[in-house]
Amino acid sequence: MTMPDDRLTTLEIRAAEQEKTIEELSGQIAEQWKVIERLERKLAALTDRFLALEEQSAPDVPVTKPPHW
Repeated sequence: MTMPDDRLTTLEIRAAEQEKTIEELSGQIAEQWKVIERLERKLAALTDRFLALEEQSAPDVPVTKPPHW
């Protein structure tokens, strides 16, 4: 059976490892959030550009009834 000091040491090691893992994951999440924000800005810019190009190239077609009406 393990001694109480050994159990305490094991728990301290485990807590330290978990703290390190949490810090690493937090850093990864922060980096991913930056990427997401950058992609959202690019998507918004591309959407605006697409809409502007669509307005420029779309001919004004009058709304009329088809010949069979």
